[in-house]
Amino acid sequence: MSIRDEGPAAGPDPVPPSVRAQLLATEHWGLLASRSTAQGEVLTRISMFLTFTSAGLVSVALVGQATGFSDPFVLLAVVVLFIVVGMGLLTQVRVMNVAHEDLMYVTAMNRLRAAYVELDPGVAPYLMAAHHDDEAGSRQTYYFFGNRSSLGHVAGSSMIFMTTANAALIAILAGLLLSLAGAGTVAAVLVGAACGLSFLAASALGGYRSYRDVWTRFQPLSPTPPRNE
Repeated sequence: MSIRDEGPAAGPDPVPPSVRAQLLATEHWGLLASRSTAQGEVLTRISMFLTFTSAGLVSVALVGQATGFSDPFVLLAVVVLFIVVGMGLLTQVRVMNVAHEDLMYVTAMNRLRAAYVELDPGVAPYLMAAHHDDEAGSRQTYYFFGNRSSLGHVAGSSMIFMTTANAALIAILAGLLLSLAGAGTVAAVLVGAACGLSFLAASALGGYRSYRDVWTRFQPLSPTPPRNE
């Protein structure tokens, strides 16, 4: 007897909940591994930048002592500062990218927890991390107790650390260039500080706008319910 004689073809068998849980857990572990790799990589990049900066400044100091802080020393100092600032800006870009990637991984894992709760609603009270893939859910996952301000979270981030370090280097470089151009010490210090603070403010504003843009374009599947529900 042919297959057609057996009646209409049956649809695919439903996936057992145990298989769904296994698939979700596999994806969860993959996201955890990717998040750990990204965090480890960016911390290594920051360490490399700090080592490079320290070595550059020590080299400049040694050359200055050997040459009596002559014109070749000034030229070397400017070149080294340009290189260090360039390396710092590249590291800052990577830190910013990893911050967005980390938010992406946290949101993705929140969505997987929503699937866990869908499979077993009774597990929800035992999840301290959020199972809502929106901005409020990401904040809960970053800090379970929920009493840390956004300002404190941002101020302690690697992004602000790198931005502050680059702002200081840019201030030093701008002041040095202005001093070489014939400006007085006070003017060089004031202009250098203004350049550093402007860079810090522009970077913070750009980071905030990029963060807000993420949640403007993203559509959550399991948003946090209003508190009055």
